[in-house]
Amino acid sequence: MTGVPHEPHAAHAAPGAPLGETEAEARAANNSLGELFGELTRDFSTLMRQEVALAKAELKESATSAGKGAGMLSGAAVAAYMVLLFLSLALWWALGHLMDLGWSGLIVAALWAIIAAVLGMTGKKKLQEVRGMPDTAETVKEIPPTLKPGEETR
Repeated sequence: MTGVPHEPHAAHAAPGAPLGETEAEARAANNSLGELFGELTRDFSTLMRQEVALAKAELKESATSAGKGAGMLSGAAVAAYMVLLFLSLALWWALGHLMDLGWSGLIVAALWAIIAAVLGMTGKKKLQEVRGMPDTAETVKEIPPTLKPGEETR
C-alpha cells in the first residue's frame, strides 16, 4: 500500500474516468485495440491452460483409481480361478460317479460356458458406462459463447 487514502467509488475506474464507469469500460476507452487484443489473448491462453490442467487432473485421478482397482481385481481373479478349478474338478469327479466321466466333463464345461457368457455381457455393459472427463467437457462447451459478446451462456 502506498499510503494514499482509499476512495470507494474511484477504485474500479481509470484515473480521470467519470464516476460510475466500470473498469472494463475505462480500459476500453483508454487502451489501444492492440493492448485490448493482447489482454484477450492472454486471458484466452490462461483459460486454455486451466482447461488442460483440469483434464490432466481428471485423467490422473481416473487412471490411478482404475490401476488400483485393476490390480486388486487381478489378484482376486487368480485366487478365484484356483477355487473354481478345484470346485470344477470336484464336480466332474462327483458327476463321474453317476455317469461316464466324458459326459460329466461336458456338463461341467457347459456350465462354465454359460457363466462366461453372462460375465462377458455384464462386463461389456459396464465398460459402456465409463464416464470419461465430464467436468472438462462441460467447461469446454462454455468457451465459445464467452468469446461472442452479447450472447448469454446457458
